[in-house]
Amino acid sequence: MADDTRDTPTPPPATGPAGSALHAAIAEYGVIALVLQGGGALGSYQGGVAQGLLEAGVEPDWVAGISIGALNAAIIAGNPPERRLERLRAFWDAICAPQWLPASWAVQWPEAIVSRIDGWPRSLANAWDATRAILEGQPGFFRPRLPPYEVLLADTPSAASFYDTSPLRATLLEFADFERINHGPMRVSVGAVNVGTGNFTYFDNRQMRLAPEHFMASGALPPGFPAVEIDGEFYWDGGLVSNTPLSVILDEHSRPDALVFQVDLWSAGGTPPANVAEVATRQKDIQYSSRTRMITELQRRDQQLRKLLLDLVKLVPGEHHDHPARREAVRLACARRVNVQHLIYRDKPCESHYKDYQFGPATMREHWASGLDDIRKALSDPQRLVKPSADKPFVTWDGDKKVV
Repeated sequence: MADDTRDTPTPPPATGPAGSALHAAIAEYGVIALVLQGGGALGSYQGGVAQGLLEAGVEPDWVAGISIGALNAAIIAGNPPERRLERLRAFWDAICAPQWLPASWAVQWPEAIVSRIDGWPRSLANAWDATRAILEGQPGFFRPRLPPYEVLLADTPSAASFYDTSPLRATLLEFADFERINHGPMRVSVGAVNVGTGNFTYFDNRQMRLAPEHFMASGALPPGFPAVEIDGEFYWDGGLVSNTPLSVILDEHSRPDALVFQVDLWSAGGTPPANVAEVATRQKDIQYSSRTRMITELQRRDQQLRKLLLDLVKLVPGEHHDHPARREAVRLACARRVNVQHLIYRDKPCESHYKDYQFGPATMREHWASGLDDIRKALSDPQRLVKPSADKPFVTWDGDKKVV
């Protein structure tokens, strides 16, 4: 990877005319949010995005995550900006390292060469890294239950899985400061599903004290990973219900003007599959993209209706200002403006249905580089970050395409 951050300090914030315009644009918002989708091994793409934001001096006020996005959120919120990049990269280096079996040949080659290799050699290397994860797990993350008959003998929700995720607790404590998560300046929300009720919930550091278990619960995808117990209730991966935590940001009751960096690891768009392997890949893309565009459009429509309600409230005669219906309308109405910068990981031709558990070091670096490149492009034009106008208050950017 050209932008290897393991031995380099965080770059200073962007300066000059472009940097000044960027910071002037983001200063207009009441909240800057980072929204991180789930996607397992693809999550290193989000690490590249986080690096690009640091380079530009863009500091989120709020980070929301699901599954691997929740784990990245813990590292981001649990470290000060000057240490965040080093700790985030160290976390990914740790969980992508080979445990017993050797990594694929790709890890031994320079990134500039690996990125140019395609076809069956790269597909074979990727398949080996995914197979290695299945057989031995990933250090500091998950390990297979041994002997295997333990899976059949499980009699509690916390043991009913193919893998044991208890190593992840120590890893989170190593790479994230939970005092900072709970008392620092950044708001944190991570989503999970209550196994008993089937209800989706967000754990939020403004409403409760967050512990490693809250982040582990957000990533407890069955049947691979076990449910995590919190206050007597068991929770699974939030991606079972919704893998895109945009709503928790935009449903905030105070409804400030928001600049949202939404980082998705699954692409809803694609081509019809031509073989069984492509079917499995496409199925995951559709399932875990979680109707991102539909959710975004619902939020856009919601904001349009709130603005319309605000305009109607202003037309109510003064003698009716104390009417209960008007008071409720005032509570719901707002003129908030929202700018969503949508960054989506795009599959490589050599990837297959195992891309979310292919924790190969070389692939991790490649994903990271893709995220860094995409966010740099997004931030290179400060006009993309300008607050939307009052008449078109909800804007979405998908690559270079603006949707209003």
